[in-house]
Amino acid sequence: MDFIEGQARLDGIAETVRKVVRALPLGGGRDVLRGLWLGHPLHPALVQLPIGSWSSAAILDLFPGESRAARRLVAVGLASAGPAALAGWVDWAEQRPRQARVGLVHATANITAVTVYAGSLAARTKGHHGLGRILGFGGLTIATAGGVLGGHLSYRQAAGVNHAEAVPVLVEPGWHRIGTLDDFPAGEPVRRTADEVALVVVRDEDGLLHALADRCSHMDGPLHEGKFLEGCIECPWHGSQFRLSDGANVQGPATAPQPRFDCRVAPDGAVDVRLVQT
Repeated sequence: MDFIEGQARLDGIAETVRKVVRALPLGGGRDVLRGLWLGHPLHPALVQLPIGSWSSAAILDLFPGESRAARRLVAVGLASAGPAALAGWVDWAEQRPRQARVGLVHATANITAVTVYAGSLAARTKGHHGLGRILGFGGLTIATAGGVLGGHLSYRQAAGVNHAEAVPVLVEPGWHRIGTLDDFPAGEPVRRTADEVALVVVRDEDGLLHALADRCSHMDGPLHEGKFLEGCIECPWHGSQFRLSDGANVQGPATAPQPRFDCRVAPDGAVDVRLVQT
């Protein structure tokens, strides 16, 4: 896995494929595929259907008289692989270089598995059940290798995880002094810290202060370097937008909201923040 991560020669291919994926006319469907509505990436959920279908087909292939059911399961797996792959590509297009390298190999393994399973289905349809079984077992082996690569992406490289999840653990309860009201010009995101956790603080047109965790939940992007847009802060790295009033993510690729802080202003102009517990 470390060897794959270090293959900088894959970066040129990744950039070309990334441009193609970003150019797809998906509109609002892009955030649907990302899992914005679900609260976490959709791709891991979608892959359960093809993997489950193919695994079940492999079990049935071990018993006589189950060739028809196995063939149908192989077909279901092939039909469901497309949506799962599309969701995966949409997520992959916003990943870091080392993640993208592993993702390319992951996708290559899965494309190979789909191709082998297509051959398996063709053989079964023509009555070559022995060849269909052999190709099915081969396809499952390759798909399993692809799954291992996907696990590395998620659990070793933290692709798709909520990078702001630790904030409630790191910030002590209660109020934290972060400056004075004059430190926060209207409409300009400002970085501050509470218990060494970075915050982005924005004073809106009405003079109200809003504070969110600064590191974007998608890929740790610095929100204080982003834009203040109609009550939202936009991440400068990948364009995720979070509503300042409640931290909700209104545009992906982020699928998790930002931790939010209450703000108060003392009579002398001092500003304090307190993490909102959810």
